[in-house]
Amino acid sequence: GILQHPDGTVLKQLQPPPRGPREQEFYNKVYDSDCCDSILLELRKYLPKYFGVWSPPTAPNDTYLKLEDVTRKFNKPCIMDVKIGQKSYDPYASAEKIQQQVSKYPLMEEIGFLVLGMRVYHVSSDSYETQNQHYGRRLTKETVKDGISKFFHSGYCLRKDVVAASIQKVEKILEWFEGQTQLNFYASSLLFVYEGSCQATTVRLSDVTLAEKRGVSKGLLSGGDVLEYNNNIHVINSTENGKIEASVSKGLSKFYALHKKACSKRHHSQLSLKVGNSEQDNVWKTSTCITQEHLNGNVLPQLEKVFYHMPAETKEGANVEVRMIDFAHVFPSNTKDEGYIYGLKNLITVLQNILDN
Repeated sequence: GILQHPDGTVLKQLQPPPRGPREQEFYNKVYDSDCCDSILLELRKYLPKYFGVWSPPTAPNDTYLKLEDVTRKFNKPCIMDVKIGQKSYDPYASAEKIQQQVSKYPLMEEIGFLVLGMRVYHVSSDSYETQNQHYGRRLTKETVKDGISKFFHSGYCLRKDVVAASIQKVEKILEWFEGQTQLNFYASSLLFVYEGSCQATTVRLSDVTLAEKRGVSKGLLSGGDVLEYNNNIHVINSTENGKIEASVSKGLSKFYALHKKACSKRHHSQLSLKVGNSEQDNVWKTSTCITQEHLNGNVLPQLEKVFYHMPAETKEGANVEVRMIDFAHVFPSNTKDEGYIYGLKNLITVLQNILDN
């Protein structure tokens, strides 16, 4: 599994030969300090940063790749691992290995990708839902869209802002693949990460007026009210007369693997909101996200405005990471990687269908 170094990077143990040395060679080539190849320099944007290899003092023969923790800046990271390509076996695989890989997911060649797992934070229950590789292998052509859409659901609503941002990120990776003929990738994945917890600017829900303006993109609601960027509301403390001080917190998370427990270090964004006119005499005292039973009267319609009428440019600017990972089967080539390109295009189509519907 993935371990964590005290400096905040993650450690991936080198696999046995030839896979481990091949992955190390790939990272060394892309991150060579003397590299001047524009294709490889561009590729760095889509990988975790590489910090060389590391061995523990107590076991000097154990080698680990030292990599950026892509989830570190997130408070409640939602993570999905999607294997890309029509083949999950490389050109040098034995007949037995090919049969083994094909039998795991016969639709791989037709669909071009496979969901290896996901972990999604649900605001409504303040808990994670985890799906393993068997979940992805059960998906068919008819159910793959709904299967992937689960990753983008907060427990309250579909995070279309995250879907839109993910499409943009994957399109950039596709653009790189369309322009290179140096490398072919097999059994490699895309790692999707987005912020699942409350991360918003602030707004007075009673009249959707702003408490503060700090240069965040504006959009106009159907009723003429001004709205600034908002994902989810997080109640942090109460104020007089039933007013609620709400703010969005971003956080650092020491968490990478799909089944690893998250630890958060939270810090608040500069923007805060006041929620007034809650029509409740009692003061809400809670440190969890607003739940359905709290939403009454004027508050629920305003929340719906916040969630469902966000400006398009805001949705595309969601806090999302999409990185390529797993390079034990990367080989030199002189042609485009058509299998990977096919998978990326199909994945974009599915994501676009989720967004459009």
